[in-house]
Amino acid sequence: MSKFYIAFAPLQGYTDCAYRRAHCEVVGGVDEYYTPFVHLENGAPRRKDLWDIDLERNEGVPTVPQVIARDRDEFARLCDAVQAAGWNRIDLNMGCPFPMQMGAGRGCGLLVHADRIAEIAEEMHRRRDVAFSVKMRLGLECVEEGMDLLPIVNEMPLVHVTVHPRVGKQQYKGMADKEAFGRFARGCRLPVVYNGDLLSVDDVAAVMQCFPTMKGVMLGRGLLACPWMFSDKEPRAVVREMHDRIYRHACETLQGDSQILTRLHAFWEYQTVLPDKKQYKTIMKSGSLRRYDEAVASLWR
Repeated sequence: MSKFYIAFAPLQGYTDCAYRRAHCEVVGGVDEYYTPFVHLENGAPRRKDLWDIDLERNEGVPTVPQVIARDRDEFARLCDAVQAAGWNRIDLNMGCPFPMQMGAGRGCGLLVHADRIAEIAEEMHRRRDVAFSVKMRLGLECVEEGMDLLPIVNEMPLVHVTVHPRVGKQQYKGMADKEAFGRFARGCRLPVVYNGDLLSVDDVAAVMQCFPTMKGVMLGRGLLACPWMFSDKEPRAVVREMHDRIYRHACETLQGDSQILTRLHAFWEYQTVLPDKKQYKTIMKSGSLRRYDEAVASLWR
């Protein structure tokens, strides 16, 4: 599978710069790590998002900053901020199905505004020093919405298009529409990356076999659950080392038990090997760092 491109999807609250670095240095096997989207808050890029894409904090990790915008103006302001932070690589989110973003015409809510997407494409062409990509769904209500966008997408200056083969109204429920993905990929003149329901190496191999001409795959929840997926390292060792790095980072950058525990609890939410149900419950119910430390220490005995 080494000839295929492998990307780590962005997940808000999980794949921050500390997690990305821990995975890259402990496990590896991923070509690019996408950041949770940078977005505008009160008309300006959110400071927390800019902190996460700080060039120094991501040094040595193959990182792709992602932005989410409803129109050309928002997109341009976000690109200005990301470029000012030192990046010449940007991904546009046209797939987020969360109601707050979707309802505002961002994420997959942008997919029903072909005119806005065409204007964003013009802005991409204007920024010739940036390598762009797009992460999208097949539509908001139906897959034909995505198919209708192909003439615009095909003219975008993109290194690739990542497609999650669901529509926005599905959220993450129901089956991914591989037949529709195939139709989109055949009509797309750009390299295509598959994203969605890839929870194991077997899942990755199956979709690669089904679509052998695509560029590669992007995984999110599957890699959160099994971060060792593309390595031969022992799962317990991977989990422990990644956890310890994220723990140290949380203690160095966050204040108080509540903030630190919120970040550390998120680390365990998708784990499938460790801990068992009883250990998991004890970890997630820990209300102080001392009790958390005791619960986690029990995993390694």
